[in-house]
Amino acid sequence: MRIVIAEDSVLLREGLCRLLADKHHHVGAAVTDAEALLAAVAEHQPDVAVVDIRLPPSFSDEGLRAAIRIRAEHPEVGVLVLSQYVVERYAAKLLGSDVRGVGYLLKDRVADVGQFLEAVTRVGNGGTVLDADVVSQLISRSRQGMAVNELTEREQQVLSAMAEGRSNASIARLLHISESSVEKHVASIFTKLDLAPDQDTNRRVLAVLAYLST
Repeated sequence: MRIVIAEDSVLLREGLCRLLADKHHHVGAAVTDAEALLAAVAEHQPDVAVVDIRLPPSFSDEGLRAAIRIRAEHPEVGVLVLSQYVVERYAAKLLGSDVRGVGYLLKDRVADVGQFLEAVTRVGNGGTVLDADVVSQLISRSRQGMAVNELTEREQQVLSAMAEGRSNASIARLLHISESSVEKHVASIFTKLDLAPDQDTNRRVLAVLAYLST
C-alpha cells in the first residue's frame, strides 16, 4: 500500500517507516506537522495516512483536525490516527457519520507489530479499527443507554469485539465459543438495534456506532 506518515517523534516516525517498508509497503512521505501532512496527501494520494493526533505547533489536536480534513477532501484515503491515550471526543469527531476507512489506535499498539500492520491493511481496504481500550471506555460510559440494556452480556462482548474490527472467526476464538454461536449473537444484535438487512454491507459498523452512541 501507499502510505503517508505524520509523526513528530523522530524515533517513532523512522520506526514506522522501517516497519512498513519491511512489509513491502511504500511510504511516500514521513512528515512532522499537519500542513506538511495535507500537502503530502494531496501529492501522493496514499491508500492510508497514519497520523499522530497531537502535532506541532501546539501539540493539541492539529493531527486530528488534519485527519478530519483528509476524510472530507480525500474520502478515498484511509486514515489511521495514533494517540497516546484515550480521548473520547477525538474518537467521536474522527468517526463522524462515516466510519469506512478509519482507525483509532493507542500508540502502545504499535509495539504489537502484527496488530498494527493488520490495522493499516484493514483501514486501507476501507475497514474500521477501534482500539480495544477506546471501545472499553466508550462502552463503559454508555451502559445506561436503552440499546445497551437490550443486549445480553454475551452480545455486549460480541459487539465489543466487533468494534475492534474482529471477524466472526476471531470473535469465536476470543470468547471460546463456536463461530455459529457468534453468527447467532450478531444476528440478534442487528435485530435489537433495528438494523435492516438492506444495510448488510455496513451493519457491523452501524451496530457498533449505535451501541457507542447510546
